[in-house]
Amino acid sequence: MTSQKISFPRQHARTMRFTLGAPRAFTISPDGERVVFLRSGSGTDRSGRLWVLDLPEGGAPQERVVADPEVLLGGSSERLSAQERARRERSREGGAGIVGYAVDAAVELAAFALSGKVYVAELRAGTARALPVPGPVIDPRPSPDGRHIAYASGGALRVVGSDGEGDRALAEPEDGNVTYGLAEFIAAEEMQRSRGFWWSPESDRLLVARVDDSPVRRWWIADPAHPDRRPAEIAYPTAGTPNAEVRLFLTGLDGSRTEVVWDRARHPYLAQVHWSSAGAPLLLVQARDQRSQLHLAVDTETGATRTVHVDEDPIWLEIFPGVPAWAPDGRLVRIADEGGARVLAVGDRLLTGAKLHLQSVLDIGDSDILIAASAGEEAPEPETGETHVYRVNELGVERVSEGAGVHSAVRAGEVTVLVSQSLRWPGVRAEVFRGGKRIAAVANFAQEPVISPRVRLTEGGARRIPCAVLLPRDYQESDGPLPVLMDPYGGPHARRVLAAHNAYLTSQWFADQGFAVVVADGRGTPGRSPAWEKAVRDDLVLTVDDQVEAVRALAGEYPLDLGRVAVRGWSFGGYLAALAALRRPDVFHAAVVGAPVTDLRLYDTHYTERYLGDPAEQPEVYARNSLLTDDGLSEAAEQVRPMMIVHGLADDNVVVAHSLRLSSALLAAGRPHEVLPLSGVTHMTPQEQVAENLLLLQVDFLKRSLGLRD
Repeated sequence: MTSQKISFPRQHARTMRFTLGAPRAFTISPDGERVVFLRSGSGTDRSGRLWVLDLPEGGAPQERVVADPEVLLGGSSERLSAQERARRERSREGGAGIVGYAVDAAVELAAFALSGKVYVAELRAGTARALPVPGPVIDPRPSPDGRHIAYASGGALRVVGSDGEGDRALAEPEDGNVTYGLAEFIAAEEMQRSRGFWWSPESDRLLVARVDDSPVRRWWIADPAHPDRRPAEIAYPTAGTPNAEVRLFLTGLDGSRTEVVWDRARHPYLAQVHWSSAGAPLLLVQARDQRSQLHLAVDTETGATRTVHVDEDPIWLEIFPGVPAWAPDGRLVRIADEGGARVLAVGDRLLTGAKLHLQSVLDIGDSDILIAASAGEEAPEPETGETHVYRVNELGVERVSEGAGVHSAVRAGEVTVLVSQSLRWPGVRAEVFRGGKRIAAVANFAQEPVISPRVRLTEGGARRIPCAVLLPRDYQESDGPLPVLMDPYGGPHARRVLAAHNAYLTSQWFADQGFAVVVADGRGTPGRSPAWEKAVRDDLVLTVDDQVEAVRALAGEYPLDLGRVAVRGWSFGGYLAALAALRRPDVFHAAVVGAPVTDLRLYDTHYTERYLGDPAEQPEVYARNSLLTDDGLSEAAEQVRPMMIVHGLADDNVVVAHSLRLSSALLAAGRPHEVLPLSGVTHMTPQEQVAENLLLLQVDFLKRSLGLRD
């Protein structure tokens, strides 16, 4: 029997975009003897396992499994609560098994949730066991001394001894609208805060968030394919409507509690919490309009707060991973937009300038700070699509990562795990260094893609828009100009132009179907400068202008047929694709519109108000930026272009109402279009058959719409 080579769409779906089998979520023990991480057993195994890489002095590094879900569950199927499914949706986690863990200060004990139960693993011994506690459990975390495990269950914040004894509730909900120890929807979806409780360094108490979502409007997400099932009720705060009420309490292991007090009326958003031995608990709280934020230190005896630093910005303030935090000497570490650049600030000193564009703080050491940054506006080279790791202190800046690519790192003491992607190889490489010397590499079980992208990174137009261009792998110059497929995300929060092999696999597959594919990161996308990101304030429509500028500029250098240009995208990219087809049909001739936000009044508070303000104060801004209003299509051109609208019916982030209302408005305007509803699918498309066939159907639509024949 001859085995057939698997198709890219099938492989792409089966491997969950080649993420299965790849190591991730690294933690290094402070003694430098262990690296803890997650990885599934193969490139098609969805079930994450907990692993340890031992780094013995003078011995060979060795990997071992500490916790295997199949063994722990005895082969039975995993069961997830509705809250755990929602938590994974917020983090875009499509895997199964162990998808997250937390450790004590010594990194000797790990805790994780599996099938609604709390498990603890002794990392030296390599043993794991379940604790007899009420479930379903969410986000178990050991105390720094390893003696207790705190976890959320049934709306309560509970604690149990790591030996399984003494389980008790520290804070119980007063009613069904209240939870303790969980992040509210807005924090998890938009603020990068997935946690709702934090241990003290002394392990004697916790900071616990209390969330009351009773003010939040209710939506009901139904599955029309299963009319026998009740719709799911969710609290969804749309732009201009009330958010959940979030309070914070210092809570002792005996159940005593003291409320942390700040002016929640002026700064209602609890964006970040940091509690380390270097100083008092540190909060970052934001105003609703996100133009001011306070760094607050908490008095652990009274709950009172004092202002450590105030940030203000006339447009908006970003939230960054790893900050705010205390340096070991007690100075405040933060990332700030100063003088047109995004810089690292320690105390009252700025340690970087406009040559770097800060993305995150990775580690704060005794003598330096480890950061991730891309090239800033004053960098000698554009370094299109790259992110590097740097060591920073008062003496200067030193690059740690080598070679063009996308790099990040985790560090503890002398040991660093450098995680790298490059155009030169598929997937990720995780290398372990001690004192700057490479001592190990973490194995990657991910499958190698059946295709390899042929990508050119460049800049397009007068604005030097970062771009990637992909042609069919068998393209010859004699083939002449190709129909164009614009393949952007093109908006806030995410870059698509990356110096990374796997970032372009789907784009290359589309190119191999006969297209010249262009990926362009216009204004609004991160990674370049504060002004570049904030140019979209009150004007998301200009993201289309940058796609137009990019494709027209690149046509002078690449074989692009500007008479046949299509665009596809998902989420913001779906909004951008629809906007392009409706507002600029002179440039774009067809659009695949995936999970688009069509009426910006129906999207969440923190995201939408950051870019467009309050809809009650600026209704005309919302109308101009939305694809439709109560009166129908908004500012659509007269020329009609074919459009395929795709949306998951179970999406609780961009609800399907967006696409249904767009379809109704198109129908009322007499504009032909296609709608592809995905039953049971959320904002992600993890189901193998759905993900595979979705690619195939898009190609069919694009070829039909542009008049192409196989």
